Amino acid sequence: MSDPLVTVKNLRIAFAGEGGATIEAVKGVSFEVGREKLGIVGESGSGKSLSSRALMGVLPGHADVTADAMSFAGIDLLAASPRLRRQLRGNRMGMILQDPKFSLNPVMRVGAQIAEAIRLGDRSLPRAKVRRKVLDVLEAVHIRGPERVYDLYPHELSGGMGQRVMIAMMVVREPELLIADEPTSALDVTVQAQVLEIMDELVKRRGMGLVFISHDLNLVSRFCDRVLVMYAGRIVETLDARRMHEAVHPYTRGLLACLPAIDGPLTPLPTLAREASWGEARP
Repeated sequence: MSDPLVTVKNLRIAFAGEGGATIEAVKGVSFEVGREKLGIVGESGSGKSLSSRALMGVLPGHADVTADAMSFAGIDLLAASPRLRRQLRGNRMGMILQDPKFSLNPVMRVGAQIAEAIRLGDRSLPRAKVRRKVLDVLEAVHIRGPERVYDLYPHELSGGMGQRVMIAMMVVREPELLIADEPTSALDVTVQAQVLEIMDELVKRRGMGLVFISHDLNLVSRFCDRVLVMYAGRIVETLDARRMHEAVHPYTRGLLACLPAIDGPLTPLPTLAREASWGEARP
């Protein structure tokens, strides 16, 4: 990959456990992201979200984060000041979190929250122009009646609608890097396809880098360009998304075998047999 947008080398994230013990949740993860759609898959607790939050600089202060290198668009994120990290977030880097209930401000109307994201980049924009831009982006994520939704509070939204509002808030600034953590988990299949089309269009037109975190191997294999498979805080395999069926690591093979098929046999799905060696450092 020439001129990657993101470079992460030997990222480690640890937390203090009981009795003074240290729990290492991410164990030496290294990857690059170009202007592409990179999928990260793995079960809950594998380190997918932690790795992406470290890249965004939004982990809690008690997290011990170290890396040999972590850069974005030539900027050394390890040496960047808190002020620079805040400037990057929302402007050049965006993140769609999994649950909008914990991401949207419960005391602000939807339109005001998206408008705030727009004004971060240009506070001189007239109010009418900002409102028009908010309505346009709500319509772009296929929200019916954007004028009505503009004045709603987050608790008045369904789960799927809240997820689309979060997506609208992140893509309205057209960031260079978008991290999407299970962005379509609350959406039905039709709306899911529409939202993925929006993100795909941004990658192609804007030259954006997209990190797409998901448990859905079928979705990732269809939508992404490359896939990282994580297990127990490590990357165990990197694949071309269109060649997922050629996976060789037993964990990836096990995940693929557990996927149900409409025309498959009417037998119980296999149980993934785990081995302790999968979470150990590779030579």
